[in-house]
Amino acid sequence: MITLSPQVRVLLLVEPTDFRKGIDGLAQVCREKIADDPFSGALFLFRNRTGTTIKGLIYDGQGFWLFAKRLSKGRFSYWPTSTEVGGEVGRLLSRELSVLLWNGDPRKALMGSDWRKLE
Repeated sequence: MITLSPQVRVLLLVEPTDFRKGIDGLAQVCREKIADDPFSGALFLFRNRTGTTIKGLIYDGQGFWLFAKRLSKGRFSYWPTSTEVGGEVGRLLSRELSVLLWNGDPRKALMGSDWRKLE
């Protein structure tokens, strides 16, 4: 079971990825293009060229999890561009990931601020 706490870093590669790659191939993409260690515990997200599938890769301390979500109809409505994130790698909050996986747009979701002072 994968548990995504608010502290989990979610990094995504903006450009499409070759989905013939498995765990080892995507771990290499993490090293080369995202410039992060795939063993860091961060969740890495990749999108295929047509925008119908998202793959995720995360290391849980014992091994890698590789998951994919493919839409039965249509394409994912949101995926950041390099101009939005200022480069090839974007970051998401774990709550934004939930919206993204349900084919929503995290920019349009009504969410509270990250931190609120308790009074």
